[in-house]
Amino acid sequence: MIRFGTGGWRAIIGDEFIRSNIQILSKAMALKMKNEGVSDQGMVIGYDRRFLSKEAMQWCAEVFAAEGIKTRLVSSSVPTPLIMSYVMEHKLPYGMMVTASHNPAIYNGIKIFTSGGRDANEAQTREIEQYIDRIQGEVAIMDYEKAVDAGLIEIINPMNDYIDSILAKVDTNAIRERGLRIVIDPMYGVSLTALRTILLSCRCTVETIHENHDTLFGGKMPAPNEATIRSLQNYVIDYHYDMGVATDGDADRIGVVDDKGTFLTPNEVLVLLYYYLVKYKQWKGPVVRNIATTHMLDYIANDFGEKCYEVPVGFKHISAQMRETGAIIGGESSGGLTVKGHIQGKDGIFAATLLAEMIAITGKKISELMEEIHDTYGHLYMVEKSFRFDKERKKELEQLLSNEKCFPDFGFEIDHISYLDGCKIYFKNGGWIIARFSGTEPLLRVFCEMDQVETAEYTCQSLMNYLNLQ
Repeated sequence: MIRFGTGGWRAIIGDEFIRSNIQILSKAMALKMKNEGVSDQGMVIGYDRRFLSKEAMQWCAEVFAAEGIKTRLVSSSVPTPLIMSYVMEHKLPYGMMVTASHNPAIYNGIKIFTSGGRDANEAQTREIEQYIDRIQGEVAIMDYEKAVDAGLIEIINPMNDYIDSILAKVDTNAIRERGLRIVIDPMYGVSLTALRTILLSCRCTVETIHENHDTLFGGKMPAPNEATIRSLQNYVIDYHYDMGVATDGDADRIGVVDDKGTFLTPNEVLVLLYYYLVKYKQWKGPVVRNIATTHMLDYIANDFGEKCYEVPVGFKHISAQMRETGAIIGGESSGGLTVKGHIQGKDGIFAATLLAEMIAITGKKISELMEEIHDTYGHLYMVEKSFRFDKERKKELEQLLSNEKCFPDFGFEIDHISYLDGCKIYFKNGGWIIARFSGTEPLLRVFCEMDQVETAEYTCQSLMNYLNLQ
């Protein structure tokens, strides 16, 4: 069974991520393109450094070739945002990326992008699933080498165009004059070539760690969080760098270490960049965040006469809302963000470059800018918990979370409850707590934000006790 979550189709390698399923998904996409009359425009496919990613890309192309659809394949592993940028710039109807993003190494998957380089929305993924369910029997393929010889597979290298598109969107002269020292941790992923080239072009001093190809990602999750970037923190402190940047496995998410070696949460990075855009660049426009992302964005937006829009988890919702409202930035607490004028999806490489511009333009260190924000808007603290479950337990949890009259006494008056995505409880003191099922792993995630970390921990524990979670 092939089903899409919030970030494409992801599955365990050798379990559901197998050649036959990859071929079925490709066949479904080929049929969809033919029925929509866009198959003559072709497909572009990229891959990351995960086990079987390159092979999976080629298996996809063999199916498209058998259907007479030309496919452009990248010549080496690339960041996910590069493929989104290619779809947008070349006005293609679809693109695909073989990646499981920040999931554990035993996973792989495929992301689908639609016209404009956007993440496929729920309507699109439901249609793809319907095509998948209709496919019966063995899927026809054309041998890879024969498809190349027939011109149905073309090998491309769009890295320079992607790099140039980012350099054109930032003040490279300002960055050059600042002489920044930046260390990059690609977490054994695909960001290094693009990000190092961009920063060196801006005359930054650049050092890298964890740059070799390791399909096990050093035995850790390829997700830039406080538990996985200790080496980056130490490097920044020991060698006095201005900033440390970590990107996840496919480089669409970012983690940041400031000049003091402090890890900035994705929430803080998003707050920092929105504040920079409206305060220092004097951009006008709202911000979009998902339902599990900091409300500090609401405070900043309100201060500048703007609005903060809340959407369900899944970057497709953020990009759609940005288009509808003209928002200048959108992001999520898991580390993905995008800025108006760039691609309509997450891009950790562009975010890192924009942070370098921020330091150069403001003339302030990241730690100083964060202090400026806290002095103006105060502090908010978020606590996150994750719990695994089986199918029976999920039904029980769904029943408990859907009964709004039976929540525990948190000690705070409830303002209202939303079921937009999971169950989110808004308190009259400005705090909130949400419990929702992950769209990419069998996990229940709980997020709580309050003005004191102890209060957030207590509120989380109250809900966990109610749900009988350990």
